[in-house]
Amino acid sequence: MESLWDEVLPIEVRELPEDLRQIDALLSDPGLLAPIAACWQSEAETRGRSAVGYGRPTIAMETYVRLMVIKQRSGYGYETLVREVSDSLHLRRFCLIAIDRRVPDESTLRKLTRRLGAETVNEITRLVIAKAQRETRFVGRAVRVDSTVIEADIKYPTDATLALQGTRALAREGKQLAGMLKGAAGKVVDRSRSVGKTVRQISRTLARRTGEAKQQVTELNSKAGAQIAKSAREARKLAARAKQAARGRGAQAKLRAAAKLEQLAEHCEKIAEQISRRAKGLKITDRLVSISDPDARPIRKGKLGKMTEFGYVAQIAEVTPNTRRGARGFVLPAATRPGNPTENTLLPDTITELENLGIRPREIAGDGGFVPGPTQDQVPDDTALFLSGRHEPASRRTRKRQARYRTGIEGRISHLKRGYGLRRSRLKGHEGQQTWTGWAILTYNLDTYHHYAT
Repeated sequence: MESLWDEVLPIEVRELPEDLRQIDALLSDPGLLAPIAACWQSEAETRGRSAVGYGRPTIAMETYVRLMVIKQRSGYGYETLVREVSDSLHLRRFCLIAIDRRVPDESTLRKLTRRLGAETVNEITRLVIAKAQRETRFVGRAVRVDSTVIEADIKYPTDATLALQGTRALAREGKQLAGMLKGAAGKVVDRSRSVGKTVRQISRTLARRTGEAKQQVTELNSKAGAQIAKSAREARKLAARAKQAARGRGAQAKLRAAAKLEQLAEHCEKIAEQISRRAKGLKITDRLVSISDPDARPIRKGKLGKMTEFGYVAQIAEVTPNTRRGARGFVLPAATRPGNPTENTLLPDTITELENLGIRPREIAGDGGFVPGPTQDQVPDDTALFLSGRHEPASRRTRKRQARYRTGIEGRISHLKRGYGLRRSRLKGHEGQQTWTGWAILTYNLDTYHHYAT
């Protein structure tokens, strides 16, 4: 999108840098944005009204996709992204924003990202890979697969700090719901000050490093657990009263607020139960590690530097034309499940992605986390399977080549984390993590496309 002001700019300013020029040429294909139109159509059928013709006009989807690509390549937050694009002539031209036009507000980008979701982004990724197969010299002959942890955007969780976060959230949501009700509807007491004192007392107790510290910390955690349990019970009572009072005008708003408070109370009750089980020395399964991101889970991958990480497991599969050193290919949409799934649990989703794209690899390489028997049953019969650390009937030279090729997926995952924001999801929840991971993989594939288009 150009204006008269753009005509007076020097040619050096009007020409895009090589990397942006190549992505710009690829994104100029209107067919790549078809999944977004399909998303709006699906939303129209579900809600009975279309986002295209209903409500305030939004930004052009061509501009939105390009802004998100810049965001993933640079690591900017939404506010920083808007500011940097506003100040850069090159980025404005890449994002199709004329020099005399305002860059979209950061809240618009955030809402669109959540609204479109993960499946729309993954569908665009599939179209990019299909376009590479159809219009370039790319042929997928080998696949390497490995799982990694996508960290959740949370602080290191402890029992007392979780209780503090829960009491604050219950008091905040309870106050909001109580304001919707008339008369003495009850309230949720804000116990965050009391629990905060307990958290600070735990820090002082641990600093003494005496033999009695462990028992004292357990008692203090139990005290914090009792406090959050009280708040949760009060929240349950307030939500029940709100449901009874939900009549006439404003009923739906009261019901939504009551449901939100009940869900929060359920999470806080789980935290109280976890604290109680820890004090009794009992095993805790499906541990909750965050109030703001309840889908995140503790994950142990055996890393010496990070024995325990908190977030989600995603299986990354890279399709390459060969197994040579430095082979670069396209990354499939990541397979992921809540909790801490095994490699073989996620592998069927990866195989399905290969089949949908019509890719029949000659070789698939994975690490020792795959179980040989079930893995062999899941891959196609005419595909050679290599699992690191397992005895293979192939020659020694072939095994060394396959092992070297498999190791490359670890470098590719590191590349995605360092260069495309895959290290930590800034979107909350499992759906948010899938959306964040989808944009990281799509941006990487857009950068990869020109390697085969030239």
